[in-house]
Amino acid sequence: MPPGTPLTVRFSPHAVVPSRHPPSVRGGYGTSVCRRLRGSAFYIRVRAYANHGADELSERMSRGGAGGAFALFAILSALPARADFDELAALERSGARVTAAAVDLGNASVLAQLNADTRLTPASLTKLTLTAAALDAWLADKVFRTQLLSAAPLEGGELAGDLVLQGAGDPSLDDHSLWSLAAQLKGAGVTAVRGRLLVNAAPFGVVACETDDRCKALERSDTAYDAPLASVGVDFGTWCISVRPGKPGEPAAVRGCGVMNLPVPVEGTIRTVNAGARETFWVERVTRGGNDVLRVNGNVPVDRPQELYRSMSNPAQGVGLLFAEILREIGIRVGGPVQMGATTLSPTTAVLAEIEGLSVREQLGRMLRFSNNYIADVLTLNLAASVQKVPPTDLSSASRVLSDFLLRAQRSGQLPVPKSPPVLLSGSGLTPENRLSASDLVSLPAYEYRDSRRFPAFYGGMVVPRDSPFEFLRDGSTDWLDRVALKTGTMNDPHSVCGIAGYARKRDGGWMAFAIIVNGGPTLQHVPLRRAMSAARADLEKLLARF
Repeated sequence: MPPGTPLTVRFSPHAVVPSRHPPSVRGGYGTSVCRRLRGSAFYIRVRAYANHGADELSERMSRGGAGGAFALFAILSALPARADFDELAALERSGARVTAAAVDLGNASVLAQLNADTRLTPASLTKLTLTAAALDAWLADKVFRTQLLSAAPLEGGELAGDLVLQGAGDPSLDDHSLWSLAAQLKGAGVTAVRGRLLVNAAPFGVVACETDDRCKALERSDTAYDAPLASVGVDFGTWCISVRPGKPGEPAAVRGCGVMNLPVPVEGTIRTVNAGARETFWVERVTRGGNDVLRVNGNVPVDRPQELYRSMSNPAQGVGLLFAEILREIGIRVGGPVQMGATTLSPTTAVLAEIEGLSVREQLGRMLRFSNNYIADVLTLNLAASVQKVPPTDLSSASRVLSDFLLRAQRSGQLPVPKSPPVLLSGSGLTPENRLSASDLVSLPAYEYRDSRRFPAFYGGMVVPRDSPFEFLRDGSTDWLDRVALKTGTMNDPHSVCGIAGYARKRDGGWMAFAIIVNGGPTLQHVPLRRAMSAARADLEKLLARF
């Protein structure tokens, strides 16, 4: 058979033989072959190449059953990547690296593929793995409870001992939560604490920094996204800072968002200038001798009060300092210092106050919609502690629960098991060493689609492009804007990453799952975001036009 000649073949439950019937499925990376061995026959179209003649193809497939299916899968895997995604293929020829796949979830057929088994850096698409794994381990409505505990007696309004702030691995804890705990304590008749305020970081303790950004943030930070990880923290491990202009020429007030006085020193002055003047102020957090200091300077217009966030160097210590200030402002005096560490609770320990965080469903939804890295990695550590029954000491080992889950999901879907496990060193995707393929990612929405119990929470966290807060997603056709729900992933260093994955609705009401990752390559290290998104969107729009 000459190279490029179409060959139509038909699968049946018992044998695979050549057929003259028209194709109904365009074959790709083998998902449909391996997932549709039972039931009625279906068709797949492949192209014969010089190194795989019709006789060899027919002979391998005629063995029938699963063996024939996997033989075909092996042949398809050996063929050159087909340009089902034409725009992405063109981008690949210009120097980018691409993995892409789209699957019909109704019949498990492969609609399009390009290097679907090639593993690339997924960036925040990793969060889809965490979402599916968390929903598999926990109820969607599970909540984490942060408590105030003490074994000391209450003597005339004074707690005659230590007060323990007991963490629960809740990344949604904020200053409102701390005020609620303080109000409950006040309502229980406590006016003073004779002992210390102990921050018990459970269910995991001190976690080593592993990403460059978080390690640098131990010394200084002028942003919010690089907060080190802790099982108890507030406002995603950050100081929330309120800058309130005074009269022009006077200093602006620099306070906490939830407290009148920040519990850390503020060095410098932000000056108030006239309305319409240029805004030049800046805020950074530095750490000296293990203590955080906020440095400020510049000008703020009189009509532009602002709130901003700077990562803490030690979120567990930071939440203790902030809570001690809240207790002071509500009228509860703490006699001892704020200290961190594991605390052994006695049988007489009583719960004095308790606050429930957001449900797992809501936390995962916020993590997906806003790509919150702190939520992702704290939940990864919490999940590992829950599944492995041992407190994790680092994020990379905790992330083993994610790769293990992904392999289980692939096996349950009757997909060919990858020759090597995926590489996941974080749940957020901040680690550029993470490696996932389009095949890996497509298996996640496919797995959740079959689970009516978990599917609503998984799907509900995705963004419909028309409603996206990001302008680059709000371009495109009506089909793209309204029939797609997705998660994005982007990164700039050490190479560019642009990825999208999720669901698309067919015109007949059916569902498709897709995944696309574009990485910078050796000859094109940084692919502009809009260029990568334009190619991915154009190819998905072609699929949406067909289906």
